[in-house]
Amino acid sequence: MTQPRTPLRILAPEAAAPVIARELSRRRFLSFAALAGGTAVLAACTPGGGGSPAPQATGGDLEGSLSVYTWGEYDSPDVVEGFTDELGPKVTLDSYSSNEELIAKLVAAKGTSGYDIVVPTGVFIPQMIENGLLTKFNKELLPNMSNMDPAFLGRAWDPGNDYSVCKAWGTTGYVYDKTVITRELTTWNDFFDAAQNEASGKTAMSDDPAGIIGSYFWANDLDWNTEDPDELEACRAFLVEQIAPHISAFDSYPGTNAIPQGTQVLMQAWNGDARLGLMESSEPERWQWVLPGPVTELWMDNWAIAAGAPHPEAAHAFINYSMAPENLALNLDYIGYNVGGKDMQAAAEESGLEYTDMIFFSPEQLETMHEQELNDSQTTRVEIYNEVKAAAGA
Repeated sequence: MTQPRTPLRILAPEAAAPVIARELSRRRFLSFAALAGGTAVLAACTPGGGGSPAPQATGGDLEGSLSVYTWGEYDSPDVVEGFTDELGPKVTLDSYSSNEELIAKLVAAKGTSGYDIVVPTGVFIPQMIENGLLTKFNKELLPNMSNMDPAFLGRAWDPGNDYSVCKAWGTTGYVYDKTVITRELTTWNDFFDAAQNEASGKTAMSDDPAGIIGSYFWANDLDWNTEDPDELEACRAFLVEQIAPHISAFDSYPGTNAIPQGTQVLMQAWNGDARLGLMESSEPERWQWVLPGPVTELWMDNWAIAAGAPHPEAAHAFINYSMAPENLALNLDYIGYNVGGKDMQAAAEESGLEYTDMIFFSPEQLETMHEQELNDSQTTRVEIYNEVKAAAGA
């Protein structure tokens, strides 16, 4: 970033820290995981069970394998293959579409998921720690943390980086097909209008409660972290009754297939995934990325180690390897998100990296982005998300 202190203010304003870290009851936290994960999670919430404590990392020999549960297309194959070639462990990557899906899996497994590394969004981390879903780092095994920009360390959800460290951060916008939607779209209200008109039946939204519910509040320039029942009901009515009938897919990764294959006309998308889609498309000029107003989302995903991780040495080694400068650059190029390393924008621009305006944002753009807060409305939000999907026939 050219002004590294700006994202610090936006990503975790000091006044917001107590709100971000506010406690939810264990019942509330598990209830939205249950809504996302189904009866298996409900069964897992009964007392007892769980496996033996997993071994902790001490800097010993690396295990022969590593399992990473993360967002789709979120690691450069060059980094993954380089890790195996240089250090040995074979890496398996599995993906999820939302934090709720991740949490449901970990809650149901009670420490026996078999996953080593997970990549939760920051706002969920305090409750994951409180509910025993994450393992504390041995930071002596993470010397490459020194390569991270201080603006992206010490977040309010984990001030000491004891359980997490920045993997990437970005925002939410949308992409549209200019050959079908010939007018200019610039706002979230434009998105909803086009979804009900030119793009009806060819619109995709993220398979993620935050993006779906958030878009209504962003369009109306309202606090998207509201707990007001009337505002949440207005959101539900609009999305379920007016928007859902026009939605053809819930896809958190349109950059992988939908944009390159042109299967949708209008797609909600995270900036890095949208960038990937434009780069993979044979007709990139056909597509328009929009960072919509008046406000939108800002999120940060984080490396973390799951409770019960069977390969803790390899987990620490992979996170540390990913924070080496050359691997930060590879991941930045591949995923198209700011990965939080020091002094990366100038180097990216000098190297001729494509679509850098979809990775690095101006202070004015950052001012329009706001983080999610995890509060007692989360269960209602997941219920709305489920209703929207059901009304769309998903």
